[in-house]
This record gives sequence, structure tokens and C-alpha cells, in this order.
Amino acid sequence: MKKNVFSLMILFLLVITGLRAQENTTETNKTYENPILRGFYPDPSICRVDDDYYLVNSSFEWFPGVPIFHSKDLVNWKQIGHVLDRPEQLQLNEGLGASRGIFAPTLRYHDGLFYMITTCVGCKGNFYVTAKDPAGLWSNPVWLNTPGIDPTLFWDDDGTCWYVGAHNISGKREWEGQNGVFIQQLDLETKQLVGEPVQATFGHATNAVWGEGPHLYKINDRYLLMIAEGGTSFNHAITVFESDKVNGKYTPSNINPVLTHRNLGRDYPISAVGHCDIVQTQNNEWWAVMLAVRSCGGKNLLGRETYLVPMEFEDGWPLFNRGVGKVRFEEKRPNLPWTPVESYPVRDDFDDDNLALKWVFLRTPYEKWFDISKGKITLDTRPQMMTKLEQPSLLAQRISEFSFDSFTKVNFNPANDNEEAGFVAVYNNARNFRLVKTSEQGKNVVKLYRVKEGEEMLVATENVMSGDLILGLKANKLKYQFYFGKDKTSLQPIGDIQDATVNASQSGTDFTGPMLGFYTSSNGHESTNKAEFDWFEYDAK
Repeated sequence: MKKNVFSLMILFLLVITGLRAQENTTETNKTYENPILRGFYPDPSICRVDDDYYLVNSSFEWFPGVPIFHSKDLVNWKQIGHVLDRPEQLQLNEGLGASRGIFAPTLRYHDGLFYMITTCVGCKGNFYVTAKDPAGLWSNPVWLNTPGIDPTLFWDDDGTCWYVGAHNISGKREWEGQNGVFIQQLDLETKQLVGEPVQATFGHATNAVWGEGPHLYKINDRYLLMIAEGGTSFNHAITVFESDKVNGKYTPSNINPVLTHRNLGRDYPISAVGHCDIVQTQNNEWWAVMLAVRSCGGKNLLGRETYLVPMEFEDGWPLFNRGVGKVRFEEKRPNLPWTPVESYPVRDDFDDDNLALKWVFLRTPYEKWFDISKGKITLDTRPQMMTKLEQPSLLAQRISEFSFDSFTKVNFNPANDNEEAGFVAVYNNARNFRLVKTSEQGKNVVKLYRVKEGEEMLVATENVMSGDLILGLKANKLKYQFYFGKDKTSLQPIGDIQDATVNASQSGTDFTGPMLGFYTSSNGHESTNKAEFDWFEYDAK
């Protein structure tokens, strides 16, 4: 352990003082700040069990899949696990493309059991898993023989279960991007879809595109279908439909779209609002969670995040943020007991035998190539590369703010010029940065690489000595400046200021978000080398 007893006592006092200060602040502060989950946490789905709330998000090509959170007040969320945390549950194999994998999970609770249903795009399609405890252990998948994406489950009053999925089952397309939502009964005993599927909607209007992300509710004896449409970028929107029969004809609301920001202009600081799920509190308030994008200089630097918005029903239709009709950065808190949770520390010293839940792998790791021991994490230097659709020796966490400092301490002695280890900022295989210690003609160097649209460029090379090295970056909105040094007091910049948008979404078909982490590779060659990381810091500003 690197902390002595005195340091632990000081840390304990600081934590207690901070929590007390937060509790005292809440006596007068009756608002909360959006987004409630900051960084790459899209496609939220929520459910309530008594006084407890649970929420899940999409995870795409990252493993473990489907992070799950718990809250008492809808504002403060603590991650309690991942739904899909075992290779037998989730096979994100090498070759799986960026922004593939786990799409749009739905979380529901029925008769003592939690259900999470989702799609694995590029895998085997639609499936659900169950658990008595949402923190796990979750079951192995039950695969369903049905087309489409974004499934949800709904239980009617008579106990029948209905599958609602996004797909145009007609097989015909009258306009580009025509998709829709269909409904079919699911027999939970046989674990099979039964009866005929019924196309509930193609969207709220002619030429509506990409109807998806459905959720079905029964409110005041009528069936309310809520979907996302318009594509999950600037034109994203939430629309609603009603029916008097679960698999009957669904009529769109006259006030559709019930919520969107596409009419506010591309310079509005919150955009791409959509993909909504709603929940009623024990105090009979209604609240909605949805994805949206915080923009920085008109750019999406953080991915799609989770927002919380008050809602109510008027004339039977959902009304979001009465009198405002849009998502805001600050709102009045729900009428629930304020329950702060402890955030992750700035520095991870790897003092625990298990990885913190914030750490994820790129695709499914079928072999154990890392070890945590004595306050350090050691990674095997393997041939797999982060610039290819492979499963590299890489661990990453989400970026949550536009400005931050992030560094790691690495001990690595390259045996060959092809071996490297260090710090990475990665969106996907085609857009990323890596700042690595390696060798050049047998001499130790640190190199900064930029990969943009699949084209790799060596930005800068600096000579270094053997031994420990600090590597990382300081981000200031659209600017990344990378640094290296023997310790934090002797950091030197390497290369010019870099464009942060390289490590960010470029289009509406990019579904993930930027990550930071550490990495080692022998770049296609066999190796027995290892890289040792002493700590990793992420300090959001």
C-alpha cells in the first residue's frame, strides 16, 4: 500500500467533511444539474422498485456491457455493476466494428425479477437476461428469433408479456430511412415470441425516419407508446402514440414531437434530445430520462449523455418541462430524499484487487492479460493493436467534461522497436491519440501518434531515459496538449496543441464517446514483455 495511516486519516476526514458540506448545501439548494450521467452514457432506461431507482445505458463495443446504476433521488447515481460482465453473456469478438455491439437496453422489473433486454448488433441479435439482484448475478442470454433493434418489454394487467421492437416488418420502404415499431407477444415460459407481429407505427408523420427506441406503458387504461425518431443526432426527437388495445392501431399525438431541440438551432448548447424512458415516483411525480449532447464550440466532444427532465400528463399526453418545453442544464429537484453518493477519486492507485467499475475493455477479453498486485496493474504486451478491430491490452474510462487533466505513471522497458506502452485518448480504432514509451534503434523514446479517419501520423518524438515515466494530457475544450516527464513537477509538452475533435464523434452514425486510458502493444509481433502502471488520474475541471 502506498498510503500511510496518516494519509488515510486525512482522506477520511476530507470525505466526511465533503459529504457534510454537500448535505448542508442541499438545505438551500433545491436544484440539480444536467446531465445526471456525464460523458458517454446514451440510451437510458429506468425503472423503480419501491423507493429505489435503477438505470442502464448502451455500451456498444465496450466490455463489460450495459452499466447499471442505483439512485434514491433520481439525481445522484452510483454504478453498482454491469449487466453483461461475463464472456458467456457477451461475445464482442475481434472484427466487430466501432459503434456496433450493445444497442439501447431496456430495464424492467416484474414479479420479483429484473429483466434487461437489448440488441447485440454484429453479434446474435436480440436477447434478454434476468436477475433477482440488479447488482448481479445476471443470467445468461435468452436469444429471441426476431428482427430489428432496440427491444423493450411490457406486462399487461392480465400478466401477458409483450415484446416491442424497432423494425419495418412490412418489408417495404416508401421513403428513405422508413423504420417503425412492432409489437408481438412473448411467452416467458417457452421463451419464444408467439402470435403475429403487428406494426404499431412508422413514425408520427409521412417521411418520418428511423423510428426506434420504443417504450410501452399503460396509463389511465390506455396504451401509450413512446419512441425516438429522426436519427440519433441533431434531428433526434421523442414522439408518442396511443391505442385502446396493446397490439391494436396506434394513433400519433397531435402535439408530436412531444420533445425535440432540432428547432432551436445548431448553436443551441443542448442538442440531439431523444430516446426517452419515464418513471413515476412514490410521491406520484413523473420524470423522464433521455439522451442529449452538450456541445462545445458546436462540436460533440463527450458523446451522448443522460439527462433528467420533469414531466406530467395533460389531456392524456406527456408534457415535458411545463411552460418551457425543452431540456435545461438546471432544474428543480424531484420531491425525493436527497441522497449523495461518493464519486470516483481523481487518482486510481489500483490498491483494490478488482478493477473499479469505471474501467472497460475494448471488445470481450477472452484471456486474462492483466494483473493487479501491490498497488500496480501489469498488462501483457500483446500483438493486438487499438488501431485495428482487435481486442488490445487496453483499459479505458469515460471523459466526463470538456476540460480535464489526465495522467498515468508507467514503467516499461521496450525489448524491440515495435513494443510500446503508455497513455491513450481513444474514440475508436480510426480516431485516437496514443502517447507511448517505445524505442528507436534501441534508444528509449516517447512518441505521440494521432490517428484521424484511419490515417496514422507520428506527431512528435522525444528522447527519454529508462525507468518510470509520467504520460498524459491537459484538455481545454477543443484543445489537447500532451505531456511527458519523470514526475509531475517536470512535465514537458510534446508536439503542438492537438484538435480534440479527433477524439470525438464526427457524425450521427458515431454512437459511442471519447475515452482515456492506458495501453501496451507489440504491434503485430509476439512478445513476452509487460507494462506496469502505478496509477491513473482523471481530474475534471
